[in-house]
Formats: sequence, structure tokens, C-alpha cells
Amino acid sequence: MANTETALKEAASIDGAIGAALVDYTSGMALGTIGGGKGLDLNVAAAGNTDVVRAKVRAMEMLGLDDEIEDILITLGGQYHLIRLLKGRGAAGLFLYLALDKERANLAMARHRLKGIEAELEI
Repeated sequence: MANTETALKEAASIDGAIGAALVDYTSGMALGTIGGGKGLDLNVAAAGNTDVVRAKVRAMEMLGLDDEIEDILITLGGQYHLIRLLKGRGAAGLFLYLALDKERANLAMARHRLKGIEAELEI
């Protein structure tokens, strides 16, 4: 089982990773971050992506969809932003956020690796 720090280090090792965060979407606060920098403030990204998650959860409720969100993908000109909602004991209300350089990343592999990180994460 991995703790938050280990999980974030694993996420940062994904090809093309720019930064990663573990976020509580009930508060919008990042519980941990790695990477980022001048071009990507992970605390601002955590708060902004909290709004994305809340909006999608609300939309699914309004549509009466009886399903779970695995991940949310935002594609920019030069980046992918992946939001992976966590499931399991102690993980309710949390998501992993990963920003990737589009030219260096393999999106399918990044999604696969995030799923694996989620499975090993112990909150």
C-alpha cells in the first residue's frame, strides 16, 4: 500500500508528467502536490478542478445516470489534464489530478498507471 507521498511520486514518474495532486473535492484543497511550477500552480488547479468534478457529479444526478465517474479528461493545445475520482474505503470525496505534456505523454498508459496508483493508495 502506498501513502500520499509515494502515490504522488509514482504519478510524477509517468511519461510526460508536469505535476500531480491529491485533492479533496469537498473542500477544494490539495492534500499533497508534486511538480507544477511557474506555468502550473497545483493549488489553483486543485480548486478549479474541484468545480469541474462537482459540476459533472451534479449533471449526472440531474440526468439520473446510475453510474460512476472513472476519470475526466481535459485536452488543451499542449497538455492533457486527467482527473481520477478515487473509490474505496477512506477515499470518498478525493481525486488524483495529473497534468501531462501532450507531446511526451501516452494518454492510455497514463490512465492505466493512475488506475494502478489508485489501487495501491491507502488514505
